Amino acid sequence: MFLSELISMKKALNLIKNYSKSLRTENISLETAFSRVLAADIKSMHDSPPFDRSAMDGYAIKAEDTFGYSETNPADLIIIDQIGAGEESSVEINNSEAVKIATGAPIPKGANAVVMEEYTRCKGDKLEVAATLTPGENVSFKGEDIKKGEIVLKKGRILRPQDLGIIASAGYAEVEVFKKPVVTVITTGNELVKPTYDLQMAQIINSNHYTLKSLVESTLATPKMVHCGDDQKLISNKIKKAINTSDAVITTGGTAISKGDVVVDAVNDLGQVIVHGVTIRPGKPFGFGVINETPVFMLSGYPVAAMVQYDVFVRSFILKMQNISWKPQKVKKIAAKKIPSTLGRTDFIRAKTENKLVHPIMTKGSGVIRSMVDSNSYIFIEENVEGINQGAECEVILYDSFKV
Repeated sequence: MFLSELISMKKALNLIKNYSKSLRTENISLETAFSRVLAADIKSMHDSPPFDRSAMDGYAIKAEDTFGYSETNPADLIIIDQIGAGEESSVEINNSEAVKIATGAPIPKGANAVVMEEYTRCKGDKLEVAATLTPGENVSFKGEDIKKGEIVLKKGRILRPQDLGIIASAGYAEVEVFKKPVVTVITTGNELVKPTYDLQMAQIINSNHYTLKSLVESTLATPKMVHCGDDQKLISNKIKKAINTSDAVITTGGTAISKGDVVVDAVNDLGQVIVHGVTIRPGKPFGFGVINETPVFMLSGYPVAAMVQYDVFVRSFILKMQNISWKPQKVKKIAAKKIPSTLGRTDFIRAKTENKLVHPIMTKGSGVIRSMVDSNSYIFIEENVEGINQGAECEVILYDSFKV
């Protein structure tokens, strides 16, 4: 495939978009719902709190009994009962009476305030209150947090710890969520080995295994990791197996823009290659295909190119499967130095953004992992822009914007 046959990033994204879809939903225990995507609105089955309750340890009283009193002139009350957490009292408080009460316990009938223990002195059943209270003070009223029938969370929310708390308060032990995509990642290459101290000649540590696994996890999906040598028959068998057990497949390596690209040929034999070769840098030899309606993303074997390809083409697709609409957020920064680029190609330059300035990390090749470690952003240069001058404004995509 020659340069003139490559397609633009925008065209590739539009072609891939035609195959996007949301997965079905499932009901799961609230215990396992953290970071899952809510598939239905949550309507509270209860008021929360379900009754007027004490907001602290102290004494339930009539606030009016303290009007005009102070530390030097305390109100005198009689203690008639005691309520612990999870208990309730059948007594009704009359004027000049008090009930000792624990945080969270129901306010007894007749009381309308709780005085903190710090403002009281107790001797037997006699209580001195050295403060003036207002009605409602230190009381959490029924339905103050949530009202019965109220929608507390909307469909499409990625569930956080506090969201799980409000779902539980609303009365649910299970929740309906979108299914978590299972993504099989197949790294290819005879030269690839696991991390080792004893690295032999011509061997390369398979860093893509760990990078792609965590990238898949960053899009809230479940990765299944597979490795295969550079043999088309073996690769075809791995892909066929993955298609039957996965919602999407990612491969690395074997996508170079030339004949004999084993991964591309395997996908083409099993299904259809939709995209092969895109005018971006790094990441030109990107491929996308479909086998039995299952998407297959063919990424470069070079680590940096694979990471860029994931961020550009894969990330939003996997999130969309979970009904999450996401696109990278671009911000304007000032280029700290001149940045060359070529017309007709979209560039993603690794960079370090600090305050208003962005410093490009100019490296050669798509395998320099250190450049990704030292950077915190991409400088995004569109295909119709021929470089950026020092001091000029440019578009930057912060890595932090990839978080969901």
